[in-house]
Amino acid sequence: MFMGEHLHTIDDKGRMIIPSKFRDDLGSTFVLTRGLDQCIFGYPLEEWKQLEEKLKALPFTKKDARAFTRFFFSGAAECQLDKQGRVNIASTLRQYAKLDKDCVVIGVSNRIEIWNKQVWEEYFAKSEDSFGEIAESLMDFDL
Repeated sequence: MFMGEHLHTIDDKGRMIIPSKFRDDLGSTFVLTRGLDQCIFGYPLEEWKQLEEKLKALPFTKKDARAFTRFFFSGAAECQLDKQGRVNIASTLRQYAKLDKDCVVIGVSNRIEIWNKQVWEEYFAKSEDSFGEIAESLMDFDL
């Protein structure tokens, strides 16, 4: 399980150190793709395969299903860590998530998320104000 929040930077070549706490669970090869809310999602291969099966089961006759799977898979890249624990993030993903220097890597149960630090702080501040309301709306899911 991935959890926690870690500050990191991306170098000029698009490389970022993956927090050591996340490396073992990600594995030597993992998938990065466009996430929701303007961040990058990172999945261990086993999680990615499970997600892929679920997305393949969506009806291709539904416009929203086609749009989501296109968005999600077209941004996906299989990645590997180098000897220093760094990953080279594709330029298309860096542009999508506005990753330029300061980043935040968070653990979200079965995946990691990579955020532009400023975007994360704005998102967190906005969500923090409505955290109670969000929790209340999820009570139907037996949390």
